[in-house]
Amino acid sequence: MNGTKGKILNLLREESAIVSGEAISTTLGLSRTAIWKHIQKLQHCGYDIRASGKGYQLMVEPDVPYAWEFTGREKAIHFYPEVSSTMDIARKLARGGCPALTVVTAERQTLGRGRLQRNWQSETGGLYFTVVLRPNLAPMLSLRVNFCVSLVMAKTLQQLYGIPAVVKWPNDILVSDRKIAGMLSEMEAETDRVAYVNVGIGLNVNNDPSSAVPGAVSLKEIVGQPVSRKTILAAYLDALEARLETIDSINVIDEWKTQTVTIGRKVKIQTQTETSEGTAVDVDENGSLILRLADGSLKTIIYGDCFHL
Repeated sequence: MNGTKGKILNLLREESAIVSGEAISTTLGLSRTAIWKHIQKLQHCGYDIRASGKGYQLMVEPDVPYAWEFTGREKAIHFYPEVSSTMDIARKLARGGCPALTVVTAERQTLGRGRLQRNWQSETGGLYFTVVLRPNLAPMLSLRVNFCVSLVMAKTLQQLYGIPAVVKWPNDILVSDRKIAGMLSEMEAETDRVAYVNVGIGLNVNNDPSSAVPGAVSLKEIVGQPVSRKTILAAYLDALEARLETIDSINVIDEWKTQTVTIGRKVKIQTQTETSEGTAVDVDENGSLILRLADGSLKTIIYGDCFHL
């Protein structure tokens, strides 16, 4: 059903003029009654499709990541107008055996989570989703996934919009030192293999995060106009799928370090038990941050919230 809606939309997009119901029916091998029912559903979902005796014409379409917008991925995309957390739904799907690259996305989250149990602001206009990953990795190598996910997002934004997106340890995306995206992951593993890694991503797209999170920025503010969340998610999933194919053979952390602005900076790291300050000098092969303290000693920090000073 989702695939049919996507095909109808593609036919309407190919023509700037009216497309007859007969032409759509013939192309898709469906009755005109069935076509009309799909058109009505699309209209209900916000697509301005003009219907007349001559046929149908797509006037305006919403920037909403409905499953039918992702050709070939329709069965893997789960869109909700509002949820408590995409991470909660994705966890249930992952434990139920859903395939890799299953995505749960929502227009709004009422209980979105950030690191250290912080709330994640999830206002309309942002791109909020959790992707289920099943890398063929031993549990001790699972942190590679987090670095891969943030690296791919930074490069996707660079390529789509030509903006200087960079990564901040452990997995934020910055543009000119302003936060544009944050990520949170959770994993379940067996003795010798990762069962799944779920990565939740919040990307400021057409929303205004500055009032709730000082120092944050949106894509709309950077490029000066609204941008398509559907385009971003489609490009990101394609790039992530391709990059994960080599995650077991290439040290993604080395590549991540070429895109980070954390190394060499004075930072404060906050964990649930302590706060440390020093200069970030490296990230080791396990993804831990190496911090040089004021007395010259080195401290390895596995995970925490990082603030550039």
